Formats: sequence, C-alpha cells, structure tokens
Amino acid sequence: MLMKKVISTSDAPKAIGPYSQAIEAGGFIFVSGQIPLIPATGEIVEGSVEVQTARVLENLKAILDAAGSSLENVVKTTVYITNMDDFAKVNGIYGQYFQENPPARVCVEVSKLPKGVLVEIDVIATH
Repeated sequence: MLMKKVISTSDAPKAIGPYSQAIEAGGFIFVSGQIPLIPATGEIVEGSVEVQTARVLENLKAILDAAGSSLENVVKTTVYITNMDDFAKVNGIYGQYFQENPPARVCVEVSKLPKGVLVEIDVIATH
C-alpha cells in the first residue's frame, strides 16, 4: 500500500478548498498549485505579474521547506498564466528561482485563475 503524508505549513497560504498544500508519496512531494496569496493574511499580493510570480514561488519554497525539501529538488513544474504575453516576465522571475539545472516544465495560458490572479504554479519535487 502506498503511504502518503500530508504536508502543511503556516508559512504558506492555507488551502482555499478541499485539498492539501502538499502530499508526500512514493519519494515525491506533490505541491498543489499556489497563487500569490500572502500567508499571514490570505490576501492577494497586489502588483504586476512579476510581483505575483515571486510570491507564488516563495509560497512553493515554504511548502517544500516544510516537507524537508527545496526548490533545488523540484523535478517538474506547471505554470498557469492568464496571458501568454506575460510569458517573458514570468520566465524572468522563474529563472531567478531555478538558476541551476531547472526542472522540466509546462506553461499554459488559461482563461481564468482563482481569485482573479495572473499566475499559478504547482511542482513535483524529491527530497
């Protein structure tokens, strides 16, 4: 039987639905999509897609830290953006967080994201 462990931290936004911040199973950490919410308040970070992307990546980093992992151990990401014209801007911030041996990635444009945000990212990592 595959064992799974729920990962939760107050250093990242609480789940806004029936899901966990992350699940550890089979040697991997599956982190739910994060949007640019401020962990302490649950409010959306105001500002550009770059500001929102940085907040999302900080939220992901906090969850991975709580799981005993880090951004360096991310093997796959999915980036959701509401405007493909923002791709280069998102990529610029994303690249600051994944400078060496970046993970595999998918980036897709979607019509809408929760709470009207501009970007959401989920990750899969190892320990």
